[in-house]
Amino acid sequence: MKKKRKGLKIAGGIVIAVILILAVLVGYLTIREYRPEAVEAVETGNGTDSLDIGDSFTILTYNTGYAGLSKDEDFFMDGGTKVQPESKELVENNLKGITSILEKQDADIYFLQEVDRDSKRSYHIDEQEYYEDALGLTGMFACNFKCDYVPYPLPPIGKVKSGLVTMTSLEVTDASRIALPESFSWPVKTCNLKRCMLETRVPLEGTDKELVLINFHLEAYDSGEGKIAQSRMLAEKLEAEYEKGNYVIAGGDFNQTFEGMDKYPIHNKDNWVPGIVGTEDIPDGFSFAVSDNVPTCRLLNGPYSGNYEDSQVYVLDGFIVSDNIKVNQVENINTDFEYTDHQPVRMEGTLLN
Repeated sequence: MKKKRKGLKIAGGIVIAVILILAVLVGYLTIREYRPEAVEAVETGNGTDSLDIGDSFTILTYNTGYAGLSKDEDFFMDGGTKVQPESKELVENNLKGITSILEKQDADIYFLQEVDRDSKRSYHIDEQEYYEDALGLTGMFACNFKCDYVPYPLPPIGKVKSGLVTMTSLEVTDASRIALPESFSWPVKTCNLKRCMLETRVPLEGTDKELVLINFHLEAYDSGEGKIAQSRMLAEKLEAEYEKGNYVIAGGDFNQTFEGMDKYPIHNKDNWVPGIVGTEDIPDGFSFAVSDNVPTCRLLNGPYSGNYEDSQVYVLDGFIVSDNIKVNQVENINTDFEYTDHQPVRMEGTLLN
């Protein structure tokens, strides 16, 4: 009987200790939670090129997957098992490959998502600095994931600092981080993403109008309400800028597919299934600039098979463009998912009189 009581006391002590440790961890994460303002100024880049009404330009959006989600990787949130790539060398190889794609596209404007600045999952490499050095541009950064220690799964994700980067050779007069509605409540939100838009304003020669560029990455793993609220706020921003007479392009990772696109069917609905965004979700005067020539994202439940029949793929990336911009071409660039789980989208446009 005494041994049984002693065993119960030990077990009870262990339970209490675990509860106390969890309480301390939740308290720490709550105190240290990243709480950005609704709008925060972002340091502008070093671009000096000018843009006039009637000029043409190119813009590229690319979710870089923190250079850790190349073709042989999977991810625990998509049904895989991995939390981070197995080596720093793999991340460095992916960075080199992503950079070669960016250089080959030679765009006037780059929208990048999932760019790590100081994260355990990417071996604390400053990826923005890497891209800047390679392209000779100064990027604008808006943090959307910042946590001292993400405690899940096992092994845990650990420290994360990551976000959106916009790079351009064009002169930029103002840039801002604009917070999007949060998708999660306490305590999950303490170590989850804080989604945002990265707004960049480019003056147009000989006019008081601006080219307003909005880089974004909408919610992926909520039950749907977050994406709806974030899409609504994005639409309100687009409408406000259009009413000023500005030229507007929003682009990035919608984490939704597009109404009428059924080229890449869902193989298994037990896996992650994206929502659908349509024309009713964007203001009058705007249209989607998207393509389905190749998919732009793959499911990370396993390594890439090399074909669309055995690996689940989607079109989740593209642009929303105001009707004072002529879309000359939209193309998804086929990279065979070599260096990240997304493929870039390139658009060529012209500012109309």
